[in-house]
This record gives sequence, C-alpha cells and structure tokens, in this order.
Amino acid sequence: MKLKNSLLLIFLVSVVITFSSCGSNTSDKGLANGKVEQVKHPEWSKNLSIYEVNIRQFTPEGTFNALQPHLPRLKELGADIIWLMPINPIGELNRKGTLGSYYSISDYLTLNPEFGIEEDFKNLIKTAHENNLYVIIDWVANHSAWDNPMVKEHPDWYQQDSSGKMVSPFDWSDVVAFDYSNSEMNDYMLNAMKFWLTEYDIDGFRCDVAGMVPDTFWVRVRTELDKIKPVFMLAEDEAPRHHAAFDMTYGWEFHHVMNNIYKGEKNANDIEKYLRKNDSLYPSDAYRMYFITNHDENSWNGTEYERLGEGVKAFYVLTATVPGMPLIYTGQEAAMNKRLEFFEKDAVDWNDYPQADFYHQLFELKKNNPALYNGDFGGSWKRIITDKDKEVFAILREKGNSKVISVVNLSAEPLIFNLKGDAFAGDYTLLYSNEKVSLVADQSLTLPAWGFQVYFK
Repeated sequence: MKLKNSLLLIFLVSVVITFSSCGSNTSDKGLANGKVEQVKHPEWSKNLSIYEVNIRQFTPEGTFNALQPHLPRLKELGADIIWLMPINPIGELNRKGTLGSYYSISDYLTLNPEFGIEEDFKNLIKTAHENNLYVIIDWVANHSAWDNPMVKEHPDWYQQDSSGKMVSPFDWSDVVAFDYSNSEMNDYMLNAMKFWLTEYDIDGFRCDVAGMVPDTFWVRVRTELDKIKPVFMLAEDEAPRHHAAFDMTYGWEFHHVMNNIYKGEKNANDIEKYLRKNDSLYPSDAYRMYFITNHDENSWNGTEYERLGEGVKAFYVLTATVPGMPLIYTGQEAAMNKRLEFFEKDAVDWNDYPQADFYHQLFELKKNNPALYNGDFGGSWKRIITDKDKEVFAILREKGNSKVISVVNLSAEPLIFNLKGDAFAGDYTLLYSNEKVSLVADQSLTLPAWGFQVYFK
C-alpha cells in the first residue's frame, strides 16, 4: 500500500510539473462581470446523444469485460457518448447496503476491482473508440468515502463543524464533504482528473453534484483538461453559470414539467413556457440534457412507466426534438419497468431490446438532420399553434433547408385538431414509416391518446 501511494505521489508531482499552470490560484475565466462565457464544445459533440451505463447492473457479471461486447450494439442504437457511472473503488466504512453507493469513492486513482483491472478498462476504452464512441466517466469531486486514505492523511482537506467533526452532505452518511478552500485539495482533485485523461484516454467527465463545488474550480479544470485534449463536460446541475466550464447541464425542470403533465398538474402550454425561460437564462450555445429517466429517477422516484405510463414514447419524442441532447439510461431500450437496486446487485433483463428501434430512429434523425443538432450547431425552434394547445405540443425546428416537426398529443384522449398557419407547409418524410406526406396551411391531424408524429426533410 505504501509503495502504491508513493508511485501515485510521484505521478501527481510529475503532472504538476508538466502542467505548470495548475497552481493553487483559481481562474476567473468565463465568469467575468457575472456573465457566462460559453466554453468551446468539441466538434464531435455537435449532433450526438448520450447513453448512461450502470456497469454494476448492465450485465450479470457487472464488469468492464462483460460490457465490452455491448459497445457495437450501443453504437448501432445511435447514442454515441457513453457515460459510465463511477468506476472507482467504493468505501466500506459506513457503507450503505451490501455493495455500497457508486458515489462513495475510496480511491480516485484506481478502478473498482469488482468491475475489472487496468487492462480491462483500457480495452473497453479502446473498443469504444474503435466503434466511434466517446466515453466520459462519472466524477465525484464534492465528497469521498470515510475510508478514503485522504481522510486520515489530510483531514484539513475536509469540511468540519464547529467541534472539529467532519461532516456529511445532507443524509449521505457514507461520505464526507471536501473543503475547497484548501488549495492543496484543489490541486489533488484536478490532477486526479488529468490522470484519467492521460492514462486511459477518456473523453471527459460527468460531474456529480457540480453545484456544490466552487465554479472557479470547474473553470480551472476545464481550462487545464482542454490543454490535454478537447473534453466533454456534463454538470449534474442546471445553473446557467456552469456553462462557463461545462458543455452540458441537466434539464431537471423540463423533466418535472413532463412528469407533472402526465399527472394532470400541467399541460402542453407549460412546455413552451419552459423553453422560453430556458432561452432567456442560458447562453445560446449551451447544451441542455433532457431525459425521462436516469439512475437517480429510476431507483428513487420510479421507472418511466410508473411516472409517465402510456406517455413514455410521447415524452421521449419531446426530449429528442426540443433544443437539447437526449439521454437514454441503461434498460430503456429493453422497456425495463423495474427500479434497479442502488446498493445491491440487480441485473437488467434485456429481453431482446424491444424499444431499440424506437430510440435508434430518433437518434439517427438527430445525427443526420442539422435542425436537431446541439446548441448553436442546431436550428431555431418555433411552436406551431393548434386549436388544442393545452393538449397538443407541436414544434418546428429549422436550420437552412433542414426541417423537423414533431407533434405530440399529451393527453389520454384521441384528438382531431388543426395546425394553424402555414410556416410548416411543405413536403416531408414521416419518421418510423418513411411515408412521404405533404402538410398544408391549417393542416388537420388526428392522433391517438399519447400519440405523436415526427416529420422531417
């Protein structure tokens, strides 16, 4: 153990020397005058979607090697950014459940032995890149496990209460919170992130509870990581200020709007209100991540079928056609309707992937039609007014000669309605059927309960 720590210390010192700008001073770049300066996105991210992999539950084995044969399938599905939930060892002290939380990190510079060894992970990344997939890993910068060696070696790196006792955030009793006022702690975390880029050639990070870590740290991280390679950064937060360091933030509010529509507490007009609010708060080039489920929602708040019922596909069509990047979580293509255990083994039953084609066609449309590209790469949006605006949300996305129209019935009743105006008029292809259709001014449409149509050209 001492030898391992010594070797890691030598590596970290060398990183500090190599990247001399990693001193203790934090950068204010991107946060000047309280205004967000949008980061430069990696070019490859302009038209991609994202897939969240729960490694523990993805296969019966729950390993890197067992995941690797699925990569060509995920490429075919069409979500080309692979987000791996935490790959680090999990703490044992104060552990929750049998296997513990992925987000209780006992060592930031090694792999969870339950998932595999270094060679396994390197082969996974190599195979992903050979399949033109990009890999980001989950990074837990706000807190560590109680038995992370740093707790004893550097107690001053952690938050303490008035009595000198280390503290856990919220009710997360299996972890202890870092103190980012300590410059050495900042340096360690930055250099640990560099380690995964230089040693394993990953493509970026999804950063857990990013809003609980200082903005200046994230700006410094982005500046330094981009010197190694162009990275993609996802913040688990939706504050607009994070776009000074992150490519993409969570669309939590939109997620809740959709849940509330299905419960009858909101209606289709609230989607337009949300999108206009989003436009007023965020840089035009900010990527927003939209989803109907993820690991937190699935395990703690219910599956998409529990929350959205017969509207699952309708709401996902919205996430894939409004301005933003759609997420698909482990098991969605299998129409999985169970809450995965968070602290125990609970493998997905893939059941021949019955919904794979549904997601595949949406992802391919996004990838191939500039109207649906991400951020400023993509097109403008305009709501198409109907005579049933509380029940129907219709949106026109347009970029040059490319157009996509999605029309969604957000009600439990079949509807006959009219699209008002003529901005959408023209010849299109229908997604899923490939039928050629023409839309005319004041077009009349019929949709079943929770039905949808997507037109493109």
